[in-house]
Amino acid sequence: MAQYYMLYKPRGLLTAKRDARRETVMSCFPEALRETLHPVGRLDRDTEGLLLLTDDGELAHALLSPKKHVDKIYYARVSGRLAPEDCAAFEAGMTLGDGLECLPAGLELLSPQEALVTLREGKFHQVKRMLAARGAPVLYLKRLSMGPLTLDDSLAAGAYRLLRAEEISALYRVCDL
Repeated sequence: MAQYYMLYKPRGLLTAKRDARRETVMSCFPEALRETLHPVGRLDRDTEGLLLLTDDGELAHALLSPKKHVDKIYYARVSGRLAPEDCAAFEAGMTLGDGLECLPAGLELLSPQEALVTLREGKFHQVKRMLAARGAPVLYLKRLSMGPLTLDDSLAAGAYRLLRAEEISALYRVCDL
């Protein structure tokens, strides 16, 4: 039977099964789970928030597939100032200075220095790179949700819990599995 865990990934841990030099998210779990679970996607070492870990490869692949367009929502605090024209740039899709093409994304301003960012893809440092391209480098970043799954407010950084049956079903539905 497959296992599904929600982890509140703390800052400072790598999203990887193992690393020779740095501590990984697997250190949050007991030894018995470390061999069977795999992180679904990645969060940068200095990013915290929702991370799903499972041994269900089919669901993990579907959640990360660009064809499925599973939204991931992040809270970002930035230096600089965000403005409505930044929202329009995100909505139109962006080509970054290094040629990286980003699909249309959501940018909801909470204040000139705070926003919610919604991505449907997950390219290397994408949120940080898109905001920096708009003159607003990221100071703090936290993933709040992945599709229908929202970070449990009762979890402290580094804590985890099993997903409930209805959360697993919702993930399957969003992936058309």
